[in-house]
Amino acid sequence: MSIPSVDLANFLSDDPEKKAAFVEALGKAYEEVGFVAVKNHGLSHELIDKLYRFVQQFFSLPLVKKKEFEISGLAGQRGYTSFGTEHAKGSQAADLKEFFQYGQVESSDADYPPNVKVAILPGFNLTFDHAFTKFEQSATHLLRAIAIYLKLPETYFDAQVIQGNSILRAIHYPPITIAPVSGIRAEQHEDINLITLLVGASAGGLEILNHKGEWIPVTALPEQIVVNVGDMLQRLTNNRLKSTTHRVVNPDRGLWHTSRFSIPFFLHPKAGMSLRCLDHCIDEAHPKQYDDITAGEYLDERLLEIGLKK
Repeated sequence: MSIPSVDLANFLSDDPEKKAAFVEALGKAYEEVGFVAVKNHGLSHELIDKLYRFVQQFFSLPLVKKKEFEISGLAGQRGYTSFGTEHAKGSQAADLKEFFQYGQVESSDADYPPNVKVAILPGFNLTFDHAFTKFEQSATHLLRAIAIYLKLPETYFDAQVIQGNSILRAIHYPPITIAPVSGIRAEQHEDINLITLLVGASAGGLEILNHKGEWIPVTALPEQIVVNVGDMLQRLTNNRLKSTTHRVVNPDRGLWHTSRFSIPFFLHPKAGMSLRCLDHCIDEAHPKQYDDITAGEYLDERLLEIGLKK
């Protein structure tokens, strides 16, 4: 499935017609599909390649060494999380993955835990710092376009997401050594956050559930990143923008010996942001669907549901 494609350069241009067209295309894609492919996103090929090299080097370390970077009490929000720890909401089957999470780089919010230092790989943290900053910048631009589409001030989200509680997650799906119980590496789920930016997974496997109940493989060109709506934004807009169900499936048997790497950036707001449904997204045809809650409260609720928080 070729998901809708947009060019972020049009939104950042001085041409009001190009900017307006970008806003309309992005908003419609998020109302109808929930996923979009974005080019000219601000992350260079060099940075992406360097990031993936470090990710592959980290997950190639012996398990005993990786577990030195697993910090108890942080609900997987910083550092390493072992294989089989996380599961999708409503599922008891563990996802077939291990991951490393990196949080806010520059923040005056003392509540954020520090990032885990991986000194064994010189340049690892510096590269993650750089990538995190670039992802946050790109995500902020996309949210400005979403704000305009929703008839909000362009900078409506800025104060909540700049230096917010976002997460850069490096995921490793290891080679399959025994026949799996199911064909799923990561069970069907929706993302927790406002929007997710996914840069070039090393192999296929991502599928989304369309309106007909069909699972459709998602593809993007090498110069594009995939950006989808998360549950927080769906909740804020009272279901106007869609947080689409997606999953990662196992490869064909001939590729079981290979790893899959993926690096999503989950744009989270600050914990105190209200996710109360926007007033102008509520009317007789669209009654309010959600109780009021803050982003921090909602995140805690979901981390418990997926097994990361005890």
